[in-house]
Amino acid sequence: MTVGMKGDTQIENVTSLVQKAVADSGLRAGIVTLFITHTTASVLVIEDEPGIRVDTKTLWDRLIPSDPDWQHNRLNAGETNGHSHLRGQLQGPSLTIPFTNGSLMLGVWQQLVVLDFDT
Repeated sequence: MTVGMKGDTQIENVTSLVQKAVADSGLRAGIVTLFITHTTASVLVIEDEPGIRVDTKTLWDRLIPSDPDWQHNRLNAGETNGHSHLRGQLQGPSLTIPFTNGSLMLGVWQQLVVLDFDT
């Protein structure tokens, strides 16, 4: 599965893509693991609504600001995404979601999203 992202703490809802992959697999029950192969992005479960999207971006901006003085930026000429790597590390690259009867076992308000922290 490929998701086009732009960075800057972009949030992209992938619930329907994952549900379709599960349905298309023909499997009835099991677990699906989402794993993102990038060091400045993450996957997580949220209630995906506009307020939470703004709050999520605000949280990351306050918790790990895009300070140009991160060592990654200082030690690697031209790099400005030290904060992006730290955010990705803290959030993590994977999720495991159970499914039964060919459907993801998510709560009413739970959606699967990809966050791209890169600059």
